[in-house]
Amino acid sequence: MSNDTIEKVIAAYYTNIAAMNPEGWLDNFAVDAVSHDPVGEPPAKVHEGYRQFIGQLQAVFEKLEATTEHIFIASNEAAVKWTMTGISKSGKSVQFEGITIFEMNADGKIQTTRAYWSPAQMIAQLRS
Repeated sequence: MSNDTIEKVIAAYYTNIAAMNPEGWLDNFAVDAVSHDPVGEPPAKVHEGYRQFIGQLQAVFEKLEATTEHIFIASNEAAVKWTMTGISKSGKSVQFEGITIFEMNADGKIQTTRAYWSPAQMIAQLRS
């Protein structure tokens, strides 16, 4: 799989999170994709829980913006260092960052994600 293909899928993944577009976000994933987001929580079957994930974003945020700072690609995997900024519906500004590992399948879809970040840091900003 080409690096260009992987980079395009990753860009679409973050664009659709920022747009809070569930269908566009889901289109990046294999039918049997699994997400560990964040790592340490029980893994989720993406196609079973995607509306809940995007729905949580829509309930909390007025605006989200993702910046991919570095993408490191090896074979069919990529490690992405990212920063997310947002404004909550109550007007609070948040910024949080992390690293997500993407494993792609032969069809150019995301098979597995492993996201390393701290939801507690984001929640603390929303409550401050």
